[in-house]
Parts: sequence; structure tokens; C-alpha cells
Amino acid sequence: MIHPLSDVKSRHIGHGTTVWQYAVILEHAVIGERCNINCHVFIENDVRIGNEVTIKSGVQIWDGVRLADHVFIGPNVTFTNDLVPRSKIRPAAFLETHVGEWASIGANATILAGITIGCGAMIGAGAVVTRDVPPYSVWYGNPATLKGYITSDNKILSPDLKDKEGSSYTLENGPPILLKP
Repeated sequence: MIHPLSDVKSRHIGHGTTVWQYAVILEHAVIGERCNINCHVFIENDVRIGNEVTIKSGVQIWDGVRLADHVFIGPNVTFTNDLVPRSKIRPAAFLETHVGEWASIGANATILAGITIGCGAMIGAGAVVTRDVPPYSVWYGNPATLKGYITSDNKILSPDLKDKEGSSYTLENGPPILLKP
């Protein structure tokens, strides 16, 4: 469903995707299936969005941003694509920013150009991400720093991979796994 009050130029929008009012999607953007693009979202041309992605209100997604499947982008998240912006001067190519599968970015976070956010990572509200984020890690603050890890069942762990009960986890090629006592 594409709301009649949106401005959608792209013909590359997957089946079952919903675009709400006042969203603007430029001609060459590619958006997957079953996505939810909320109102007041702007998506530029050189953008690739996977399947089942949620983009909340007030987000701008600029050239060079790549969102994998199942990504959540909270309200008013800001992506950048140029580390040295100048009026009327465009770089030869914009830096690419990659957000991995199942990653979540909280409200009002700012993501600098050229960053990779790993699979399953969690970025807290208001964070300013200035460097790559490993998979299944939790980052927040300004600048964002590592605060812990997240399991596949959304349990937040400390940076030393322990839960609130003191149980230890290991991190090997995927989400943290509970170590047997």
C-alpha cells in the first residue's frame, strides 16, 4: 500500500511494503518486501533496503545507505553520507553505510558515513555512531561506545559477556551463547 499523500518515484518496491503519507522515495531506490516506511521519511536514489525492514517517522536515508533484512530504524534516526560536506560540492562517490540483518537503531541516533553496523547489533537512542559496530553488540552514548552484547532472545549482557544473574556467555560466529556451568 502506497499512501496517496506520499511521493514515490521508485518502481522497485517489493510486494507487501507499506509507504505512509508524506514519505518521499526517489526513482532509483530499491526497497524489499513487507517493509513499513512511516510518514515523513525521505529515501534518496542510491539506497538499498532489504525485506521486512521498519523505518519509523522522520528518518532520512541518503545515497550509499544499505539496510539488510529485518532492520529496525527508530524515529528521527539520521544517516550521513559525506564526512566533509560543502554546499554545492558533491564528492565523486558517497561513502557506503551498511546495517546488518536484525540490527536495531534507536530514536534520534546519528550514524556517520562509511560505518558498518553488524548483524543483530543494538544502537541506543540518541547515540552518535562514529565507528564500526560488531555483530550482536550494544552501543550508546556520544560518541557511542560498547556497553555490552545482546543474545538471540534479546537478553542484554555486560561487556564481559555476563547476564544480570552472573551467568557467562561466549561469542563465536553468532549471537552470544550461554556457557554450561
